[in-house]
Amino acid sequence: MSTSPIAPKVQNGAIISFNIPNPVPTVIAFQYNPDSMTRTITPKWLQDASKPEVLRLSGAPEEVIKADIEIDAIDALAAGDPIAVQNGIHPQLAALEMLVYPSTAVVIANTALLLTGTIEVIPPYAPFTLFVWGPKRVVPVKISDLTIVEEMYDPSLNPVQAKVSLTMKVLSYNDLSVTHPGYGLFLAHQVVKEALATVGAANGLSQMVSGNIIQI
Repeated sequence: MSTSPIAPKVQNGAIISFNIPNPVPTVIAFQYNPDSMTRTITPKWLQDASKPEVLRLSGAPEEVIKADIEIDAIDALAAGDPIAVQNGIHPQLAALEMLVYPSTAVVIANTALLLTGTIEVIPPYAPFTLFVWGPKRVVPVKISDLTIVEEMYDPSLNPVQAKVSLTMKVLSYNDLSVTHPGYGLFLAHQVVKEALATVGAANGLSQMVSGNIIQI
Protein backbone atom coordinates (compact mmCIF):
# COMPACT_ATOMS: atom_id res chain seq x y z
CA MET A 1 0.00 0.00 0.00
CA SER A 2 1.52 3.32 -1.04
CA THR A 3 1.71 6.22 1.40
CA SER A 4 1.34 9.87 0.48
CA PRO A 5 4.65 11.75 0.85
CA ILE A 6 2.81 14.47 2.79
CA ALA A 7 1.06 12.06 5.16
CA PRO A 8 2.13 12.42 8.81
CA LYS A 9 4.43 9.75 10.17
CA VAL A 10 2.43 7.26 12.24
CA GLN A 11 3.88 6.38 15.61
CA ASN A 12 4.44 2.71 16.36
CA GLY A 13 2.78 1.16 19.34
CA ALA A 14 5.03 -0.80 21.66
CA ILE A 15 5.32 -2.99 24.71
CA ILE A 16 8.07 -1.97 27.12
CA SER A 17 9.17 -4.18 29.99
CA PHE A 18 11.51 -3.66 32.95
CA ASN A 19 13.05 -6.19 35.27
CA ILE A 20 12.98 -4.02 38.40
CA PRO A 21 15.35 -2.68 39.69
CA ASN A 22 17.26 -2.87 36.37
CA PRO A 23 16.49 0.49 34.68
CA VAL A 24 17.32 -0.74 31.15
CA PRO A 25 14.05 -1.60 29.36
CA THR A 26 13.23 -4.19 26.73
CA VAL A 27 11.33 -2.39 23.96
CA ILE A 28 9.12 -4.43 21.63
CA ALA A 29 7.98 -1.94 18.98
CA PHE A 30 5.12 -3.14 16.79
CA GLN A 31 6.28 -3.75 13.24
CA TYR A 32 2.75 -2.99 12.06
CA ASN A 33 0.22 -1.29 14.31
CA PRO A 34 -2.98 -3.32 14.83
CA ASP A 35 -5.86 -2.14 12.62
CA SER A 36 -8.18 -2.32 15.62
CA MET A 37 -8.12 -2.82 19.35
CA THR A 38 -10.84 -4.04 21.72
CA ARG A 39 -11.05 -2.47 25.17
CA THR A 40 -13.48 -3.93 27.73
CA ILE A 41 -14.08 -1.73 30.77
CA THR A 42 -15.88 -3.22 33.77
CA PRO A 43 -16.88 -0.78 36.54
CA LYS A 44 -16.09 -1.65 40.15
CA TRP A 45 -19.25 -0.78 42.04
CA LEU A 46 -19.30 -0.98 45.81
CA GLN A 47 -20.79 -4.33 46.79
CA ASP A 48 -23.44 -3.02 49.17
CA ALA A 49 -27.15 -3.67 48.81
CA SER A 50 -28.23 -0.49 50.62
CA LYS A 51 -29.73 2.24 48.43
CA PRO A 52 -27.42 5.09 49.52
CA GLU A 53 -24.40 3.09 48.33
CA VAL A 54 -25.74 1.88 44.98
CA LEU A 55 -23.80 4.46 42.94
CA ARG A 56 -20.54 4.36 44.88
CA LEU A 57 -17.41 3.14 43.11
CA SER A 58 -14.88 1.01 44.98
CA GLY A 59 -12.01 1.99 42.67
CA ALA A 60 -10.88 2.29 39.08
CA PRO A 61 -12.67 0.00 36.62
CA GLU A 62 -11.06 -3.17 35.35
CA GLU A 63 -9.91 -2.74 31.75
CA VAL A 64 -8.88 -5.51 29.38
CA ILE A 65 -7.18 -4.71 26.05
CA LYS A 66 -7.15 -7.15 23.14
CA ALA A 67 -5.11 -6.58 20.00
CA ASP A 68 -3.71 -8.62 17.10
CA ILE A 69 -0.11 -7.89 16.08
CA GLU A 70 1.40 -9.00 12.78
CA ILE A 71 5.12 -9.80 12.56
CA ASP A 72 7.05 -10.81 9.46
CA ALA A 73 10.62 -10.99 8.20
CA ILE A 74 9.82 -10.59 4.48
CA ASP A 75 11.47 -7.19 4.02
CA ALA A 76 14.42 -8.12 6.24
CA LEU A 77 15.00 -11.35 4.27
CA ALA A 78 14.81 -9.46 0.97
CA ALA A 79 17.45 -7.04 2.29
CA GLY A 80 19.68 -9.94 3.39
CA ASP A 81 19.52 -9.12 7.10
CA PRO A 82 21.74 -11.77 8.76
CA ILE A 83 19.57 -12.07 11.90
CA ALA A 84 16.41 -12.65 9.86
CA VAL A 85 18.23 -15.07 7.53
CA GLN A 86 19.46 -17.15 10.45
CA ASN A 87 16.50 -16.87 12.84
CA GLY A 88 13.44 -15.60 10.98
CA ILE A 89 11.16 -13.91 13.52
CA HIS A 90 12.21 -16.15 16.42
CA PRO A 91 13.81 -13.17 18.28
CA GLN A 92 10.63 -11.04 18.11
CA LEU A 93 8.42 -13.92 19.23
CA ALA A 94 10.84 -14.83 22.02
CA ALA A 95 10.83 -11.24 23.32
CA LEU A 96 7.03 -11.35 23.58
CA GLU A 97 7.01 -14.78 25.20
CA MET A 98 9.59 -13.77 27.81
CA LEU A 99 7.02 -11.32 29.21
CA VAL A 100 5.36 -14.33 30.87
CA TYR A 101 8.43 -16.46 31.70
CA PRO A 102 10.43 -16.27 34.94
CA SER A 103 14.12 -15.89 34.22
CA THR A 104 16.20 -19.08 34.21
CA ALA A 105 18.53 -17.50 36.79
CA VAL A 106 15.65 -17.20 39.26
CA VAL A 107 14.39 -20.72 38.47
CA ILE A 108 17.86 -22.20 39.08
CA ALA A 109 18.30 -20.20 42.29
CA ASN A 110 14.91 -21.30 43.63
CA THR A 111 15.65 -24.93 42.71
CA ALA A 112 18.93 -24.72 44.64
CA LEU A 113 17.10 -23.30 47.65
CA LEU A 114 14.58 -26.16 47.57
CA LEU A 115 17.37 -28.72 47.35
CA THR A 116 19.02 -27.22 50.44
CA GLY A 117 15.81 -27.66 52.43
CA THR A 118 14.28 -24.19 52.20
CA ILE A 119 10.63 -24.59 53.11
CA GLU A 120 9.23 -21.55 51.33
CA VAL A 121 10.48 -20.07 48.06
CA ILE A 122 9.04 -16.74 46.92
CA PRO A 123 7.58 -16.95 43.38
CA PRO A 124 9.48 -14.74 40.91
CA TYR A 125 8.12 -11.43 39.68
CA ALA A 126 7.16 -11.04 36.03
CA PRO A 127 8.69 -8.04 34.23
CA PHE A 128 6.99 -4.69 34.86
CA THR A 129 5.25 -4.20 31.52
CA LEU A 130 3.85 -1.09 29.83
CA PHE A 131 1.50 -0.93 26.85
CA VAL A 132 2.30 2.22 24.86
CA TRP A 133 -0.22 3.44 22.31
CA GLY A 134 0.77 7.02 21.62
CA PRO A 135 1.60 9.68 24.23
CA LYS A 136 -1.94 9.72 25.66
CA ARG A 137 -2.06 6.01 26.48
CA VAL A 138 0.83 4.58 28.47
CA VAL A 139 -0.49 2.03 30.95
CA PRO A 140 0.95 -0.73 33.12
CA VAL A 141 -0.40 -4.10 32.06
CA LYS A 142 -0.30 -7.79 32.89
CA ILE A 143 -0.33 -10.24 29.99
CA SER A 144 -3.39 -12.46 30.47
CA ASP A 145 -3.17 -14.42 27.23
CA LEU A 146 -0.73 -14.72 24.33
CA THR A 147 -1.79 -16.65 21.22
CA ILE A 148 0.73 -17.04 18.40
CA VAL A 149 -0.30 -18.26 14.96
CA GLU A 150 2.80 -18.96 12.84
CA GLU A 151 1.82 -18.68 9.19
CA MET A 152 4.99 -19.11 7.13
CA TYR A 153 8.43 -20.74 7.51
CA ASP A 154 11.80 -20.62 5.79
CA PRO A 155 13.65 -23.79 4.62
CA SER A 156 15.16 -24.18 8.13
CA LEU A 157 11.63 -24.04 9.63
CA ASN A 158 12.23 -20.66 11.23
CA PRO A 159 8.91 -18.78 11.38
CA VAL A 160 8.99 -15.78 9.05
CA GLN A 161 5.40 -14.61 9.42
CA ALA A 162 3.04 -14.74 12.40
CA LYS A 163 0.02 -13.15 14.01
CA VAL A 164 0.07 -12.61 17.77
CA SER A 165 -3.17 -12.10 19.70
CA LEU A 166 -2.54 -10.26 22.95
CA THR A 167 -4.89 -9.99 25.91
CA MET A 168 -3.71 -7.53 28.56
CA LYS A 169 -5.22 -6.51 31.88
CA VAL A 170 -4.54 -2.88 32.71
CA LEU A 171 -3.08 -2.57 36.23
CA SER A 172 -4.49 0.35 38.21
CA TYR A 173 -3.83 1.76 41.66
CA ASN A 174 -6.19 -0.97 42.88
CA ASP A 175 -3.60 -3.59 41.91
CA LEU A 176 -0.28 -1.94 42.75
CA SER A 177 1.37 -0.65 45.91
CA VAL A 178 1.82 3.10 46.24
CA THR A 179 5.60 2.65 45.96
CA HIS A 180 5.41 0.73 42.67
CA PRO A 181 6.23 2.86 39.58
CA GLY A 182 3.07 1.62 37.86
CA TYR A 183 0.93 3.27 40.56
CA GLY A 184 1.99 6.77 39.53
CA LEU A 185 1.86 5.89 35.83
CA PHE A 186 -1.75 4.81 36.08
CA LEU A 187 -2.66 7.95 38.02
CA ALA A 188 -1.04 10.06 35.27
CA HIS A 189 -2.99 8.05 32.65
CA GLN A 190 -6.24 8.80 34.48
CA VAL A 191 -5.38 12.52 34.75
CA VAL A 192 -4.90 12.63 30.96
CA LYS A 193 -8.23 10.84 30.50
CA GLU A 194 -9.98 13.31 32.82
CA ALA A 195 -8.54 16.24 30.85
CA LEU A 196 -9.72 14.74 27.55
CA ALA A 197 -13.17 14.09 29.05
CA THR A 198 -13.39 17.76 30.08
CA VAL A 199 -12.59 18.82 26.51
CA GLY A 200 -15.22 16.41 25.17
CA ALA A 201 -17.85 17.64 27.64
CA ALA A 202 -17.18 21.29 26.75
CA ASN A 203 -17.44 20.47 23.04
CA GLY A 204 -20.71 18.61 23.59
CA LEU A 205 -22.17 21.54 25.53
CA SER A 206 -21.11 23.93 22.76
CA GLN A 207 -22.86 21.80 20.14
CA MET A 208 -26.02 21.60 22.26
CA VAL A 209 -26.11 25.39 22.73
CA SER A 210 -25.57 25.97 19.01
CA GLY A 211 -28.34 23.53 18.12
CA ASN A 212 -26.11 20.99 16.36
CA ILE A 213 -27.28 18.02 18.47
CA ILE A 214 -29.40 15.66 16.34
CA GLN A 215 -32.94 15.35 17.59
CA ILE A 216 -34.13 11.75 18.03
